[in-house]
Amino acid sequence: MRRFGFVGCLLVLLAACSNPDAVKKPPAQEPQTTVQEPIPAPPPGPAVGSLEWAVAGPWRPQKERDRDIWRHPQDTLKFCGVDPAKTIIEVWPGGGWYTQILAPWVKENGGHYIAAGLDPQSSPRAAALSTQFANRFADADRYGDISFSSLSATSGDLAPPGSADTVLTFRNVHSWMARGMAEKAFADFYKALKPGGTLCVVEHRLPGSRLQDPQARTGYVQEEMVKALAKEAGFTLAAESQINANPKDKADHPFGVWTLPPVRRSAALGAPENPQFDHSPFDAIGESDRMTLRFIKPKETSEAPTHE
Repeated sequence: MRRFGFVGCLLVLLAACSNPDAVKKPPAQEPQTTVQEPIPAPPPGPAVGSLEWAVAGPWRPQKERDRDIWRHPQDTLKFCGVDPAKTIIEVWPGGGWYTQILAPWVKENGGHYIAAGLDPQSSPRAAALSTQFANRFADADRYGDISFSSLSATSGDLAPPGSADTVLTFRNVHSWMARGMAEKAFADFYKALKPGGTLCVVEHRLPGSRLQDPQARTGYVQEEMVKALAKEAGFTLAAESQINANPKDKADHPFGVWTLPPVRRSAALGAPENPQFDHSPFDAIGESDRMTLRFIKPKETSEAPTHE
């Protein structure tokens, strides 16, 4: 019986091997799919209409954005307490460095931006610069409907009296001193502001130990001089900041503040530039040391004195 059983089993196995269908195939494997991890969305940019959005604006030329490390526009405008939904006057905006930030910001928030520039009637150069500025900021979709006024020794009101919430001016006091119109300028600011309105001033700072030139021909002005001009006009000092300070700048350069970047003058005004002048020690300083002061027009006031 054992012999038969072994042979029988062997025959059964051989029969199974000769029949391919009788061999059990392993189950087919499902193709493996690779699960793709979702690509993270880029971090959102600043909200449209925010100050951060305006400072980061791609419409700002790169050469202007490069100066943010010296001019600190975001921190400066926050310190000044600017509300973009209100009426803002920028006095003598120059080529529009701050206008590139202020005008779109104010436009997106429903405020009113006024550029009080050079008086185009004062000289052909002033007229040309005024036209150039207006053309640069003619795009109402980007900059809104900018209003224009002017400041000079003989100009009228910057805006309807008591209509502005904030007046801003950046590095201009020395120019008004040179023209003998600094007192009038501050009186005009006072007149344009509402009671409780803000004046914010940034200016190249002359150390208090140095003698102040009444015409500020080096471009530097003592803090106490600016404070005195504001006080005479009726303002109260509200706050001061070192946002725009540069301790490397000692305010003692061969061609005044203009020896430093970004002007980098190498000769006296009106003389040909000197190609042999060594800019390196002045470039190492960077831009000037600047005071940043915020003043308030008191809510209960009488009108400030006028300056003819």
